[in-house]
Amino acid sequence: MARTDRINLSTRPFYNERGVLVVLALAAAVVLAVTAYNLWQVYVLSGRHAELQGRISQEETKTRDLRQRAAALRQSIDARQLEATVSAAREANLLIERRVFSWTDVLNQFETTLPASVRISSVRPRVEGDGTMRVQVVVLARTVEGVDAFIENLEKRGAFSGVLSREEFVNEDGLIQAALEGRYRPAGDAAAAEAREGGR
Repeated sequence: MARTDRINLSTRPFYNERGVLVVLALAAAVVLAVTAYNLWQVYVLSGRHAELQGRISQEETKTRDLRQRAAALRQSIDARQLEATVSAAREANLLIERRVFSWTDVLNQFETTLPASVRISSVRPRVEGDGTMRVQVVVLARTVEGVDAFIENLEKRGAFSGVLSREEFVNEDGLIQAALEGRYRPAGDAAAAEAREGGR
């Protein structure tokens, strides 16, 4: 009896080779894309790094140049010329102070505020660092009340403020000598301040 071998297709293993190839191709594409992106980023960052290095080099060159110029300027400064410039600036400041400070205005203030029992011995104006002007007035009076009345009158007029007696004593003539000091505003400034206060 002849034997016939039959193939049972249901027991043969089935391989999905096409699906595996597709997955491998996709994975390779992802790897290639990530690699390409990384290479592009390296290229871009390298370009930026080179640009920044160029800028740093330029700035260092400028810094060296400026230092050399500063050193040359320091060596070229003439001490005598500098002293002359400082002296001229002092003279200009004195002229400005004289223009701001009007002896006529100050003496008019004193004339209208000075009690009969008080007389002025000396007046000395000075400009502070912040630009305010202070005036020191040495007065001779028969009584302390006369000095107080003079201070009150000065402050009522508005040109002087914060007037204080820095020193008081009885001199050899039996008069009270008081060194007064206060902030002085020129007549124009005082009028402007009064106008501002009146407008509020």
